[in-house]
Amino acid sequence: MEGRLQIFSGNANRPLAQAIANSLNLNLGRSIVSTFKNGETRVKIEENVRGSDVFVIQPTCTPVNQHLMELLLLIDALRRASAARVTAVVPYYGYAKQEKKTTGREPISAKLVANLIRVAGADRMLTMDLHAPAIEGFFDIPVDHLQAGPLLAEYIRGANLPDPVVVSPDAGGVGRANSFRERIGAGLAIIAKQRPQPDVAEMIEMVGEVTGKTAIIVDDMISTGGTLAEAARALKHRGAEHVYACATHGIFAGDALSIIADSVLVETIVTDTIPLLSDYRDARIRVISVAPLFAEAIMRIHKDLSLSALFS
Repeated sequence: MEGRLQIFSGNANRPLAQAIANSLNLNLGRSIVSTFKNGETRVKIEENVRGSDVFVIQPTCTPVNQHLMELLLLIDALRRASAARVTAVVPYYGYAKQEKKTTGREPISAKLVANLIRVAGADRMLTMDLHAPAIEGFFDIPVDHLQAGPLLAEYIRGANLPDPVVVSPDAGGVGRANSFRERIGAGLAIIAKQRPQPDVAEMIEMVGEVTGKTAIIVDDMISTGGTLAEAARALKHRGAEHVYACATHGIFAGDALSIIADSVLVETIVTDTIPLLSDYRDARIRVISVAPLFAEAIMRIHKDLSLSALFS
């Protein structure tokens, strides 16, 4: 890709954006991302981007609608300022749980957000661990889909946990859990659950042996914490010696941190795709940075190199 490499960020996760820029030995692009007195989002790019290869780092985390609007306006402003290429770097993709209709008269919100990003003017999309891999197909632009599994597995291997078994919290996560199991050399167990209503899960049954083992629950995100705490309690009831949890996105909505702090989990490992509150350590949460991985992906995209090596 000809032209300068420039990095911009909204307000969703400035620490991650700064860490990515530092890894690339770059400064974050100067911009104003604020709110007018009438509540509308204000965006202004404060440096020349004409002919540049620009990456906008903005997870669409809470408050989701505000951060989504910042992303769209940043893309539009950069496109109108004659940037040669604009890549939306969305470490956490909001509305990903609404990727299909579960009942009649519901929107497919994940598809709508994909359309908005494209129409705003993004040429590419760089993201991590979409809730449903099929969301890639919602985009009519190239999507590079990074995985946090290798980073989380590396941490677990370094912890030297005795007799580990990887647990998928639902049938849909079996592929993710199996890949994680292969990376750390462990067994596999699967929890079957149902969702009677949004953000509520009920465990039905479990397949696999966890008695006397160190169970590691692997998921893509932790939202309310209730499902995770219930799964950990069930694993202890089934005879697991210790229970850990690994997830890419630590949403921790509502009183999730308190629920996890009061659970039987020894430690919960997440990445910094979403900024965490300062009191998260009280819940025995470990944060692993994905900044070096995103920095490497950005440099490879800029130089038109393959990203396949990043999945190893």
